[in-house]
Amino acid sequence: MTSQPETGQSPLPEQPQGHVPELSVPSSARGRTGIVNVLLIAAAGVVLVLVGLFLFAALGSEAFILCGVLALIPLGICLVGLRWIDRWEPEPRGALVFAFLWGAGVSVAITLLLGGTVNEVLVMLLPMTPADVITTVIQAPLVEEAAKGLGVLLLVFVRRSHFDGPLDGIVYAGVVGAGFAFTENILYFSAALFEAGGVGLQLGFVFVLRGLFSPFAHVLFTAAIGLALGIAVRRPGTGRIVAGFAAGLAAAVAGHMFWNGGMALVADDFFLFYFLLQVPLFALAVGGVTWLRRQEQQLTRQRLGEYAAAGWFTPAEVNLLSTPAGRRQALHWAGAFGAKAPMRTFIREATHLALTRQQLVNGRDPEKNTQREHLLLAGLTRTRASLLGIAAAGRR
Repeated sequence: MTSQPETGQSPLPEQPQGHVPELSVPSSARGRTGIVNVLLIAAAGVVLVLVGLFLFAALGSEAFILCGVLALIPLGICLVGLRWIDRWEPEPRGALVFAFLWGAGVSVAITLLLGGTVNEVLVMLLPMTPADVITTVIQAPLVEEAAKGLGVLLLVFVRRSHFDGPLDGIVYAGVVGAGFAFTENILYFSAALFEAGGVGLQLGFVFVLRGLFSPFAHVLFTAAIGLALGIAVRRPGTGRIVAGFAAGLAAAVAGHMFWNGGMALVADDFFLFYFLLQVPLFALAVGGVTWLRRQEQQLTRQRLGEYAAAGWFTPAEVNLLSTPAGRRQALHWAGAFGAKAPMRTFIREATHLALTRQQLVNGRDPEKNTQREHLLLAGLTRTRASLLGIAAAGRR
């Protein structure tokens, strides 16, 4: 029996009897997508190398290496946090690599190339505003968030099938922001190093403030762009994407301006500013992400339940695939037979299937998503057969 589709939703495919559907994406389409992805990663990688060489020449080998090692610590903190957000439906590694390369290389290059020009224009437009305020509170947020945001916007178009909603947008934007912060931290740490004439309290103080107290600052700013784009892509239409990008960019710039200029509100007391304003904002962001994760889990359960009604899953499988406890149980069961890898594949395919069905419900790219739905169902059928075969062999 096939469940009744919602308004605008394509009917669910019937469970085939006695065979596995053999469907494939045209090789030319796969080839074009793969070539574009490789070219984008290669181009962003080249830019990052050029930025690295520029910093190496400007800072010297010792400062570059020391500050680079120190910058890895807040980067690691950010990536662990983003990994936690991304656990339910992990994004493709290639897309995440590109996001990091864009943040650490391309967005920094754009900032270095355009920052001075934009600053001169702002000085002419705002002659009564102090130069340091223009540079720190206005120019830096505008240029940096626009540069980072362009990378997230590019991912919307080149990795559309994996850009499903707000959580995906937050993850991609967060990785871009973490990459930018990594390179920027090298610059800040080296400035402290040179100003003090060597390793000392000043470098330690800057490291604690930027690397330990506020490693997520750039991640949070740019996440506003990813969140807005993630909401926008739920429905079809390029206009929605452009509007979402504009709204997210405005929020990111406002947050960055507030961060850079907010200490004036509390008489330049960083710690008072941090604990009264930044800690609550960070807690609010964590709470929002937690809520979004729960929403995505509920959506997975709902959509897989529809496939269960059509005969593709059993109710027990839906519970195993759509709850954290069920997934742990499934992996524990598969581990007894040495089948954790195919079980992870089964979970990943099922989650992607649920989100693909949601795109169909929303009327987004119906032809492409219907084909993707059939491919995922075929893959799930094969993965289930492989799992059951391994389990049967393990019981002998």
